[in-house]
Amino acid sequence: MKVLITGTHFTTAVATVEELKKFPNIELLYVGRRTTLEGDPSVSVESKELPKLGVKFIPITSGRLRRNLIDIYTITSILKIPVGFIQAFFIVLGEHPDAVLSFGGYLALPVVFAAWLFSIPVIIHEQTLVMGLANKISSPFADKIAVSFEQNHTSGDKYILTGNPIRREITQGVKLPHPFGSEPQGRRPGGVLSRHPGLPLILITGGNQGSHVINKAVEDCLENLLRVAYVIHQTGDSKFKDYERLEAKQNKHYVVRKWIDDIGAVLSKVDFVISRAGINTLSELAYLGIPALVIPVPYLYQDEQNKNAKYFEKLGLVRILPQSKLFADSLLENVKLMITDLDKLKVQAKGTKEVIIADASKRLALEVVTLTAKAK
Repeated sequence: MKVLITGTHFTTAVATVEELKKFPNIELLYVGRRTTLEGDPSVSVESKELPKLGVKFIPITSGRLRRNLIDIYTITSILKIPVGFIQAFFIVLGEHPDAVLSFGGYLALPVVFAAWLFSIPVIIHEQTLVMGLANKISSPFADKIAVSFEQNHTSGDKYILTGNPIRREITQGVKLPHPFGSEPQGRRPGGVLSRHPGLPLILITGGNQGSHVINKAVEDCLENLLRVAYVIHQTGDSKFKDYERLEAKQNKHYVVRKWIDDIGAVLSKVDFVISRAGINTLSELAYLGIPALVIPVPYLYQDEQNKNAKYFEKLGLVRILPQSKLFADSLLENVKLMITDLDKLKVQAKGTKEVIIADASKRLALEVVTLTAKAK
């Protein structure tokens, strides 16, 4: 059985890959982006990490309708749209998978359409509280539409409630070497002999791609920030060279990485997180009961991240700092407020796990296998 996976939601794909690999005689391939963003040559996380899991990675050059119409890359991105459909046609024709699993995004749409043309079963998975544009367009071509939250579960044979798949290292609490420990960490950056018991440990992340605006705010208040907390900072890799600048500032209170491979270990140690408001991040934090200060991306389709943030704010998991108010001083002030209220925030965060379906990856993998079997 061959399953083609596609889309732009990397962590969800990883969680499902981990579950699908438990089935015998299954071959997995992933159609995704080679680079991180339009106009940015930085290599994408999925192209680096998925082959390590035994998944064949196939790059596709697809474009999208960009919200910034005067952006220098708008025209080239639009011109890539037909290229993506042509590439998807030949990828699906050449690989001829038994099923396609789409996690949405502009890359997935041409693959879903090509699979439909060849009568290959398609499942699309919607992670968020608001269905993305690509998934909306893909819906008529899908055999099944899997959703993550009860309020998204629409009546009809197509819709199934699976939940949002969470990586095994999150659900199983993988314990790996940690950059802050009781022993020196050799060449591991930022290894220290001990942590001051009175200071919290914060993880700052902009997601797999990183966030330049968050990285810049952290950089501008770093000296004062490290007086009140220990920090692990995931910068991503981009044309702004944030990692290269911040790496030089590492010390015994501050660890910088482009990506975090041992995220399960890191999250098992942190007191709270500063991040964007992507649904995968929030789902993982809710599962673990870790409070967060979130800075939603303000320009996504239907204001997706703000809606995610407000949903989890009502549950008590997060506090929101709008990007329009993100400066060095405001970030530092909000961190201090989080620290002051940390005990209360941790109690609130623990109660949010009830909205997360813990075996979502298993449910989704079973749906893929079942749909494939029915098609034969």
